[in-house]
Amino acid sequence: MNFKKNILCIGAGYVGGPTMAMIAHKCPQYKVTVVDINPVRIAEWNSDHLPIFEPGLDEIVKNIRGRNLFFSTEIEKGIQEANIIFVSVNTPTKTFGAGNGMAADLQYWEKTARQILKSAKSSKIIIEKSTLPVKTAQAMERILTHNHQKIHFDVLSNPEFLAEGTAIRDLENPDRVLIGSHQTPDGIKARDELVEIYANWIPPKNIITSDIWSSELSKLVSNAFLAQRISSINTISALCEKTDANVTDVARAVGMDHRIGNRFLNASVGFGGSCFKKDILNLVYLCRNYGLHEVADYWQGVVNINEYQKERFVLNMLAAMFNTLAGKRICLFGFAFKADTGDTRESPAFFIANRLIEEKVELVITDPKALKNAKNDLDEFKEEVSFVEDPYKAASGCHAIAILTEWVLYQNLDFEKIYRSMLKPAFIFDGRNIIDHQKVFEIGFNVYPVGKPSLTHF
Repeated sequence: MNFKKNILCIGAGYVGGPTMAMIAHKCPQYKVTVVDINPVRIAEWNSDHLPIFEPGLDEIVKNIRGRNLFFSTEIEKGIQEANIIFVSVNTPTKTFGAGNGMAADLQYWEKTARQILKSAKSSKIIIEKSTLPVKTAQAMERILTHNHQKIHFDVLSNPEFLAEGTAIRDLENPDRVLIGSHQTPDGIKARDELVEIYANWIPPKNIITSDIWSSELSKLVSNAFLAQRISSINTISALCEKTDANVTDVARAVGMDHRIGNRFLNASVGFGGSCFKKDILNLVYLCRNYGLHEVADYWQGVVNINEYQKERFVLNMLAAMFNTLAGKRICLFGFAFKADTGDTRESPAFFIANRLIEEKVELVITDPKALKNAKNDLDEFKEEVSFVEDPYKAASGCHAIAILTEWVLYQNLDFEKIYRSMLKPAFIFDGRNIIDHQKVFEIGFNVYPVGKPSLTHF
C-alpha cells in the first residue's frame, strides 16, 4: 500500500505506544512505526501480551498491527524513512550533578537528537512528545542545525495530556491538542502538517496552537495544577482527622462551587505516577534558575505535602496498631499508582512498602495488574515481601490491610470472608476511601479512612 506519509515515534513507552496506536487507528493513510532501543519491549508490543495495560489498547493494536502500525528496533532505518518524527523518550529526574533530584535528565533526549542528525538523509518535522523543560526545543534545534547536508528540521512541541488508565479515551476525545511552533512561515507550515493529522478525528476547536515556549510550559503547569489540588485536599484531610470532620463532605461542598469543580478533590494517601512530581520539580528548578525563589517555594510545597501525606499514613498505622509494627503481617491492596494501570512509578505504595519494611513488617502485596512491576521495584526485599494475586489469599493471616490503589475490585470483595481469615484485632487502613467503612466496621474491623473519624472497637 502507498502511504501518504511515514510517521516515526522514537520511544515505545506509556506515551509513545498508545499515542501512535491511536494515530494509526484514526489515520489509515499514514504508516506509523514505533521504535525503541529495548528489544524486549518491542517484542512485547509485537506479542499477545503488550508491555503496558491500558483499557481498550489491546483491541486497537491487534486490529492494525502489521497493517499501518509497526513496532521495530531499527531506529536508523525508521529515521531515514520518516517524514515526521515524534520523540517520546524517557526524561526522568536527574539523580546526579547539578539539579540532582529536580532537573530533568535530558541525556536520552539528546542522544536521540544526535541520532536523528546522524541518520537523516532528508528534511523532517521533529515533534517533542516527552514532557520537557521549557526551551528544550531550542537546544534540539541547535543540535539539528549543525548538519552539512543542508537538511532542514522543523521542531514542534506537542505535549501529551493523557492520563494512565483512561489513555485511550483521552486520545480519542481529548480536551485539547496543543501544538507549539515557531511563528515563522516554515514553523507554521510544519505546524499545519501536524494539525492535518489530528484533524482526522479531533474537532478544529479542540486543536490549539501557540509558540513553542508556551506549549512546553503548558504541560508542566497543567500537571502542577492537578497535583496542587490533590495536595490541597490532603492538607484538609489531616485537619479533618483532628476535628472529626469528614473530608468527603467538605470536598463535595467545595466541589459544587462551579468556579472550583469537583475533579481531583479525593483525599488519599498521595499522588504518584511518572509525571506529577517530576514536572513540579522541573518547574521548581526552572523558577530557581530564573531567580524566582518565592514561586519555586510555592510549588515545592505541593511536593512536600505529598511526602507528608504518605508519611502521615504510615505513622497513623503505627499509632493505631499499638505503636509497634515489628513482626506483624500487613497486606497492601494495590501497588499501581492508580487504578486501571500496571504502572508503579512514584507510586505511594512503594514509599509505604519501604517504610513498613523499615518497621520490620512482614509484607504481602496484591494487585490485579502491577505485581510484575512491584516485584521489580522491591527486588532487594525478596525475604521481607511476598506477592499474591488473589486478594483473599493475600489477606489471610494478616493483622491489617492497607488499601493503596482505588481498584473497583477492592470495593466488591467479601470482607466478612476476609475478616474471618485475619488475625484479630483486624485493621483496615483505607488510603483511597473507596470501601463502605460502616459496613466493614460492623463486620468487626477497626477502620481508619483518610480525612474521616476512625471507627474502632476499642
